[in-house]
Amino acid sequence: MRAHDSGRLAALTGARLVGDAGASVGPDVVIDSRAVTPGCLFVALPGEHADGHDFADRAVAAGAAAVLVARELELPVPQLVVPDVGAGLAALGSAIAAEGTAAGMVTIGITGSSGKTSTKDLVAQVLGVAGETVAPVGSFNNEIGVPLTATRVTPDTRFLVSEMGARGQGHITWLCEIVPPQVGVVINVGHAHLGEFGSVEAIAQAKGELVEAVPADGWAVLNADDPLVTAMRSRTTARTAAFSTSGEPSWGEERVWASGVTADALQRPAFTLHAGAARAPVQLLVSGAHQVGNALAAAAVGLSQGIPVDDVAAALSTATARSHWRMELTERADGVLVVNDAYNANPDSMTAALRTLASLRRPGGRLLAVLGDMLELGPDAPAEHRATGTLAAELGVDALIVIGAHAPDFAAGYGPATMFAPSREIAVEAASAWLRPADVVLVKASRGLALETVAEQLSAEDGR
Repeated sequence: MRAHDSGRLAALTGARLVGDAGASVGPDVVIDSRAVTPGCLFVALPGEHADGHDFADRAVAAGAAAVLVARELELPVPQLVVPDVGAGLAALGSAIAAEGTAAGMVTIGITGSSGKTSTKDLVAQVLGVAGETVAPVGSFNNEIGVPLTATRVTPDTRFLVSEMGARGQGHITWLCEIVPPQVGVVINVGHAHLGEFGSVEAIAQAKGELVEAVPADGWAVLNADDPLVTAMRSRTTARTAAFSTSGEPSWGEERVWASGVTADALQRPAFTLHAGAARAPVQLLVSGAHQVGNALAAAAVGLSQGIPVDDVAAALSTATARSHWRMELTERADGVLVVNDAYNANPDSMTAALRTLASLRRPGGRLLAVLGDMLELGPDAPAEHRATGTLAAELGVDALIVIGAHAPDFAAGYGPATMFAPSREIAVEAASAWLRPADVVLVKASRGLALETVAEQLSAEDGR
């Protein structure tokens, strides 16, 4: 945001102001006292393990010019006191986004069961060709991340990209009320959070809330290869843009597809991008066949905003993975290739990661997968973990190390050669002992298992 005086911020957040109404605050808004910048607004969010109010004095000492709090504290800076800090942050983000759209900024919402963050990164880099673009850092896709990202909007921002996740019906509708989307992108409908929704159909119902929020003069960007996403056409009054990895879509006012898909030794796809009669070559710098669909979704967004196809293709060909722990490839000095895809996992993303691992096999090398639990799958969890273990075996993965409560289920699918790791440290030790030059190792699990620490240790030069 641009800097505001504290009185103006109190009005935007619906807060009771304690202190000087004329103090200049901004431009940054932070929720972590370790991330404070001079003049910022510190938002004292209560958390599961820590309460931001306990760190407000530290934030002020580090340079925060004001705080957003739920109770008045003994501090030498203006305090914006609200009944609910999260609601106050949402009000602030919504107000700043509204100021941007009033000045001509375009808002883009992205959802899907898997691939949201990777697609968000590609969309941001495509739109960056046409103007300043604000997008989440990492996977800020909830009631905190969406408004916090919106606070980064300035008068120069032309595009605001919001990643929108859902853990229940109505969640995306509420996020769209904070930042109303003018472009809504639905990548896919899969099994993520199946335990919370109960069925894939219920997940589709929730994801479709995004296109319902797009106005008639906006764009609904939909995956023509996914029947549940295609069916969302009936739920929007917006113009539709269809993207497909399997040929020209049969519907859509804008149609985007890929042909001639190939991949290099690191499984970075190349293809011809088609947009109606126009076409242009693309060589991605991100790995995995699933990235083709993500790139097409990003292309459709860029084309909907009038960016020429050649510029879209050039942007995709230079785009990098801006968010950590998502198909990050590190080749060690000894020749071992580590694939760090440990940010999160569900059955669909696990399948994509294992297929990418299989395609990365090198002459004389073997394949190792270090897999941890996929969370929030409900009663289907044992079967889904067994199926993942079976897939690893079918794809020729040479060794499997498993960690977590569902380790026995992975093993039931993979077979008796499965290695069990009761801790991350033992997983590192087992993998390090097994790996040799030319091998490839994939590390993947749901966020709660924090297996990025395993991948980072394995990425070290000597594997320890």
